[in-house]
Amino acid sequence: MDLKSLIRDIPDFPKPGIMFRDITTLLRDREGLRYTIDFFTEKCIESGFEVDYVAGMESRGFIFGTPLAYRLGAGFIPVRKKGKLPAAVHSVEYQLEYGTDCLEVHQDALHPGSRVLIVDDLIATGGTATATAQLVQQIGCELVGFGFIIELRDLQGRKNLPDVPIISLVEY
Repeated sequence: MDLKSLIRDIPDFPKPGIMFRDITTLLRDREGLRYTIDFFTEKCIESGFEVDYVAGMESRGFIFGTPLAYRLGAGFIPVRKKGKLPAAVHSVEYQLEYGTDCLEVHQDALHPGSRVLIVDDLIATGGTATATAQLVQQIGCELVGFGFIIELRDLQGRKNLPDVPIISLVEY
């Protein structure tokens, strides 16, 4: 299946000169969504990922991470923006183009030594994925890899990630 044909391009969003890759058209396509999760699972198995948990970043990482965790027989860990989790958290601040942001995970979500796969819909510059990796490693977990539906190769986000296997299903 050609996943690119199910991803809508929206020029000049969120600002002029940006080509936004919209996955809502992929999500609404029942066969495309099923294929994406099945293909993602297959790629993870082929890569030899043995995971205890899949961590997905707010919010689109939740969409793909949860069914992937289910298919891999792993738990799912939501990584949220600051102030969204009700119990004690581990947090990490990271740089954005203009300022900083913060990601958090519950302190009791991961146990040191757990094997974690980080999943999101897209990697651009790699800032959010790198911050999530720092959070996972700060807790003492083993980062086994990253999985993305879309990789924007020209932005070279892959270079900013730790040296672990990276799966991307579609490249632009």
